[in-house]
This record gives sequence, C-alpha cells and structure tokens, in this order.
Amino acid sequence: MTRVTGVRFKPAGKIYDFDSRDLDLKINDRVIVETEQGLGFGVVVKPPKETDAPPKNLKLVLRAATRDDFVRRQELMALEAEAHAFCNECIKKLGMVMNLFSVESTFDRNKLTFFYTADGRVDFRQLIKLLVKEYNLRIEMRQVGIRNLSKHCGGIGKCGREFCCSSFMQNFDPISIKMAKEQGLSLNPTKISGVCGRLMCCLTFENMTYQHLKKNMPRMGKTLTLTQGKGKVIRQNILKQTVTVRMDDQTEIEAALSDIHPTD
Repeated sequence: MTRVTGVRFKPAGKIYDFDSRDLDLKINDRVIVETEQGLGFGVVVKPPKETDAPPKNLKLVLRAATRDDFVRRQELMALEAEAHAFCNECIKKLGMVMNLFSVESTFDRNKLTFFYTADGRVDFRQLIKLLVKEYNLRIEMRQVGIRNLSKHCGGIGKCGREFCCSSFMQNFDPISIKMAKEQGLSLNPTKISGVCGRLMCCLTFENMTYQHLKKNMPRMGKTLTLTQGKGKVIRQNILKQTVTVRMDDQTEIEAALSDIHPTD
C-alpha cells in the first residue's frame, strides 16, 4: 500500500504525485521532495491517499519543510534574482535577441534553469559559458511559448479578473478560431485575443455547451414556417434558444424553437 500525495511547485502549476510514506501531511504543508532535476521545495495540494496501484517511478517526499529549509528557500530566491539580472546583462553584451523572464534553482543548488521566449532558435553557447564561469553550476536554457510567459508573470485580463492561466489553469488546451465562430463572437483579433497575443483561453470553457445548444437550432439562411408565415433565419441567439427570422414582407420576428413549424 502506497500513500500518494499531490505536490505543486508553482501557483496554478501542474500537480505531481509523490510517495509520502508514513509522513503526516496536510494541505498547504511545505515539503522537500525528490525530483529528476534534484531536490525540490513544494506545497501539498492533495493530502496523502492510500492506493494499491501507485503511478510508476514515484519519487519520495523526504520531509516536511523545516525552519532551515525556509531560510534556504529565501537564499535561493535571492540567487535566482541575482542570476536573472546577471544573465540579462550578458544578453545585452552579446547582442542576443531573446526575452529572459524567469530563473529557477533546484533546492540543492546544483542547477539553474533560465526560461526565455524568442521568435526563433537562439545560439546561447557563449551565454552558457559566461553563466557557468560566474556560478559554477549546471545551466539549462529552456525556451517556452508566449503563453507560459503570461502564466508566469500574471496580470489582469480584459474581463477585469486575474489571468486564468496564472490563477487556476494547469495546462493549455488547444484553441481555434472555430470556437469563436461557434459562440457567435466578433472575429476581430483584438477582441478575442488575450494579453499574450494568442486566442483567449476562456474560448474553450463554454465551447462544448455552445456545440450542444446549437445541435437543434436551424442554420443561418434556412427557410422556416412560423404562425405569421415563412421567412429566413438571419440571426441566432444560442443561449436563449431563439432565432430571428426575416419574413417575406421584410419584417423581423424573434421566435423560440418551439414556435417553429415543420417545413413541407
């Protein structure tokens, strides 16, 4: 029997499973865990749960974080900030076209990971030499998408709320312009794009509901028979389940689906 605990390393980040053995852990407890990159400092988001079929290659929760661990975490945050500033100076010195936005250190201080965005591939061999010379640690340069930048930095969206990606979304789902069409939204890129410049993630939240509601709705341009006569559908209100019909005399009538008679 294995006691599996869910641990998260970043706000709204992915939840990873660990073997907590006989440790008494609760939600929001800080813990030190084993990872493939080295030791990690995380927070418990799912309490220990016994299971007979644990995930493969499950790493261990070594201990609950101590006062010394919190002090070390503060020291590592200072190191990350220093490395970020130093790396930016090197980028300017080398004339590189890239946007460094985050630096992370493993808890055992064996490795620094530099996260950046760029339009294409970047030759950072000279940059790595300068970083290794300065810090004498393992260095990894990781290029990520523009959405990851928004997730890391956070901010306020057009709706006036905190970014979905930085507040609760763990993964980025595929988004297409077809979703905006399904929901009858304006296809103006400035209105359906987020701060990151990509289509807004919230387009996916209600897409399945719109698809379900549209199944029984008459398509645009279809001729319908109402009590008042015949006409063509010119607008759809998917949430109200009504359509606007232009009659033969050019008048417009909003009709519920229940008011539509079968056509001959």
